[in-house]
Amino acid sequence: MSVLVGTSGWQYRDWRGDFYPREVPQRLWLEHYAAQFRTVENNSAFYRLPKPETFGQWRERVPVDFTMAVKASRYLTHVRRLRDPAEPVRRFLDAASGLGGKLGPVLLQLPPNFRADPALLDDCLGQFPAGMRVAVEPRDPSWWADATQEVLAAHNAALCWADRRGTPVTPLWRTADWGYLRFHEGAASPWPRYGAKALRSWARRIATAWPPGARVYAYFNNDQEGAAVHDAAEFARLTEEDRP
Repeated sequence: MSVLVGTSGWQYRDWRGDFYPREVPQRLWLEHYAAQFRTVENNSAFYRLPKPETFGQWRERVPVDFTMAVKASRYLTHVRRLRDPAEPVRRFLDAASGLGGKLGPVLLQLPPNFRADPALLDDCLGQFPAGMRVAVEPRDPSWWADATQEVLAAHNAALCWADRRGTPVTPLWRTADWGYLRFHEGAASPWPRYGAKALRSWARRIATAWPPGARVYAYFNNDQEGAAVHDAAEFARLTEEDRP
């Protein structure tokens, strides 16, 4: 089992002076980040889809074994709400192709008030090429049903396991031969850090849930005051320690 741990984004000004030395200019933050983590979740694409050239520039700035997950555009998930997905998925893939082999999973985070519609999800997932890793993070409880699980499994799409304050807020379904986790807010001090007990619990949960050879991606979204980078570094250490 291989666990890749990183943060949701890397361009946070309040990380300067903590994670990013003050003498490192912002234009070199990605290089500094990639020297310490093997993956990042690019969530800027959710707000505005970059051009293929921008993705290509990111590809050139990180090591050969670096992986960049990308959060899909809100136009697909929040504006269209998965309806008529062919064009927005094609446009997204055309842009993200600039990452080449460094493109990791695609994350579809659904709106919190988007009630379950397995048929729409099935159609959307069908627009992605076979073999592409797509993770889905529903946030309305109506999605926690057999029909959702069946659609995800049919496409080998991972249900994103999400945590808030040390507690899972999604079912812990394994719907694919790989996994995807997001940590939104810890309950430790200083806020929004995760405590050692919560991180250890998640490390053990992953170690027992996934078979040898599986790839699991884990991203910390508690970016305030640099909490994400500290928690990600500790979690990477724990998942190495707890690897079967």
